[in-house]
Amino acid sequence: MRYGLDIGGTKIEMAAYDEQLNQVFCQRVSTPTMDYSQFLGCVKTLVAQADLTLQTRGTIGIGLPGITDPKSRKQLSVNVPCITGHCLADDLACTLDRPVTIENDCRCFALSEACTEQTQRHDIVFGAILGTGAGGGLVLNKHLHKGKNGLAGEWGHIPISAQLVQRYNLPLFTCSCGLTGCFERYVSGSGLMALSRYFHHQAGSVLELIGFYRQGEPLARRLIAIYVDILSCALASLQLMLDVDAFVLGGGVSNTPELYLLLPQAMRGWLFPGSEPAAILSPVFGDSSGVRGAALLEQHTYTMQ
Repeated sequence: MRYGLDIGGTKIEMAAYDEQLNQVFCQRVSTPTMDYSQFLGCVKTLVAQADLTLQTRGTIGIGLPGITDPKSRKQLSVNVPCITGHCLADDLACTLDRPVTIENDCRCFALSEACTEQTQRHDIVFGAILGTGAGGGLVLNKHLHKGKNGLAGEWGHIPISAQLVQRYNLPLFTCSCGLTGCFERYVSGSGLMALSRYFHHQAGSVLELIGFYRQGEPLARRLIAIYVDILSCALASLQLMLDVDAFVLGGGVSNTPELYLLLPQAMRGWLFPGSEPAAILSPVFGDSSGVRGAALLEQHTYTMQ
């Protein structure tokens, strides 16, 4: 039995899956974000409930926002501040009396979506999150690839093309990572709204901007065309580096059906002549991919040593 926990700033979702990946247990509780002992106790209670209900002891994978320092194994999480500075995997392994695998929630999404019927024939799958930020994960032959420093999949911090900056007279936005001009600041949902403000559009949200686009409003049409060009450049750059078979998009912006029609043609302009763009796919499990991917972590993760 495989247990997955998707831990966010407001809720913890736990689900259990059998060997055929059928969900057989699910529970949601509020996240204790400020007290570490309460946090550990909450996870222990959830796991104990699953053990009792299913009469087994499942393997445990956890997806959560933030990063794990590869040397100290300590967590850094803005959304769940009480775990910052703690060796969470070690503490939970002791609390739960079994091994615990922890990974970034974006990578859990990528792993889940790489293990579906729509991607079963694809060897190299990249999950690209277009949410508040632009995270992701690289999955090779159904195994999550992290790299020596755990950086694989951090596509949002590739610098934007100078050609795009010149073509549209774009500003060089400062990124929270400390760099300037990261793709994340343009292709994420917050990045799209930053572009909207820069070009003086009145839309107050991504949904509102898409609504103006569908109504044929000229500035909204131009903004989405610019956005698609920027995003297609980022995805094409990944394809040139990795020869990706398929991209699966996640996050709020991925709920825009027009993207799946516009991106393949736009990507051709950034690839070698005659090269076919990778498949651009919508997620199968969507918001449930985080907990499903977490459950897959133990048997589907490897790291370069």
